[in-house]
Parts: sequence; C-alpha cells; structure tokens
Amino acid sequence: MRKTFTALLFAAALPTVAMAMPEGPGPMGPMDGPRHGGQMHDKGPYSQLDLSREQRQQIRQIMGEQRHEQRELVDKYLAKLSPADQKAMKDEMDARHQKVDAQIRGLLKPEQQKAFDAIQKKRAERRAEWAEFKAWKAQQPQKAQ
Repeated sequence: MRKTFTALLFAAALPTVAMAMPEGPGPMGPMDGPRHGGQMHDKGPYSQLDLSREQRQQIRQIMGEQRHEQRELVDKYLAKLSPADQKAMKDEMDARHQKVDAQIRGLLKPEQQKAFDAIQKKRAERRAEWAEFKAWKAQQPQKAQ
C-alpha cells in the first residue's frame, strides 16, 4: 500500500510541477538562452497555441491553484495513513530528495556548488520558518479556548 501511495503521490505531483515554472530568471539564472531552447513559452503542452503573455500568466495561476488543491487532497489521504507509514513515507521522500541534490551538486563546477549550497541553505531556513509558523498556528486555537 505504501509503495502504491508513494507512486500515486509522485505521479500526481509531476505534471503540476512541470507547468508551474515561473517566468523570468530563477535561482540558477535566466532560462531563455540558447542552451535552454529559446523562450520558455516555446515549450510545454500549450506551446502551439500562440498564447499571449496574459494568457500564459492566467494558465500559470490556474495550474498553481490546481497544484494547491491537489496537495490538499494528498494531505487528506496522508492523514489516513498510520503514523508509522507517514514517517516511513516522509523518510523515503527525504532520502530521495537528498540523493537528487547530491547528484545535481556533483555535476556543478566549484563556483556553482557554492551558489547551489547558498540556495539550499535559504530553502532550509524557509522550511524551518514554515515549520515554526505551523507549530505556532496549531497552538493558536488552543489558546483561544
């Protein structure tokens, strides 16, 4: 069951991640050079529709909302798993994430590795802040009663 649910989770998340790319330069620099195949809007399932900038932004917003709703749905079913299964799934996902980060870092030049490490550090700080906020928020209803 755990493997099936993990596979479902990844299969459900991949299409939305692919469509949720923000426009403009990202943390690794601009993505519109010759190495990346030209303009970002020239790729993807809607590339042949000749969309305006406004239409691309609206589609991005719709896909972002869909990704948020999908995450809520996954969280709903995750809550139904036993705590042991939830922890096992989280641990497996963390291990995979660390493996991918290590593989990516191994491909980078030393100066790129420094920038990559800085990005990873900022992400870790944001995750810690978010966890702290969620813990604070979870205690708020208790204080109100």
